[in-house]
Amino acid sequence: MGRIKKSKIPLADTEVPTQIKNPELVREKRRKIIDSTVKLFIEHGYHKTTTRMIAKAANFSIGSLYEYVSSKEDLLYLVCKAIHEEVRNAVENALSNTDKGKEKLAGVIRQYFYVCDKMADHILLMYQVTQFLPEKWKERVLMNELNITDIFINALSSLSGRGSFPELDDRILNLAGHNISVLGQMWAFRRWHVQRNFTIKEYITIQTDFILGLIF
Repeated sequence: MGRIKKSKIPLADTEVPTQIKNPELVREKRRKIIDSTVKLFIEHGYHKTTTRMIAKAANFSIGSLYEYVSSKEDLLYLVCKAIHEEVRNAVENALSNTDKGKEKLAGVIRQYFYVCDKMADHILLMYQVTQFLPEKWKERVLMNELNITDIFINALSSLSGRGSFPELDDRILNLAGHNISVLGQMWAFRRWHVQRNFTIKEYITIQTDFILGLIF
């Protein structure tokens, strides 16, 4: 399985209120707003980025921007949710392949780590600024994060005890799922050190061997 293709962050969200009734138009316009928002948050930081800056970068008037989102906090939540959607889509794509056992798990890890590499800036940004979200959005971001980990836990559970794959109890399934999730994100969090010493391919190989070594 090769490196995943670059793509724009998908966005389909109805949790954040909008004045526009057409769902497809909301999806299209919000995608444009989110792409601009991510670039500005990364370049200027969350606090120094204003909604006027976002509107200008996305070629919206400030009034038009507020038809699609009501605050900068809403935008930050949509950024976080879109990141999780990108990760989930990549992992679920890997789960759809026909590999079995150890090879299937290795493929899931590889696909996930590649998307963490592609979105390293976004992942780092998400963890830096989630604390500034209102409680309702913060809880949903954390829940989405756990949902990603659950994909790995469910994948491991579906492989557990089949063929040459060892039987894993619930505690080990949970821990292994969290290990995969955190080790992928470590490529973003510790890139100031790790990426000086390893390419992403080397990192994937080493960490996959480490994860599989804990299971087999």
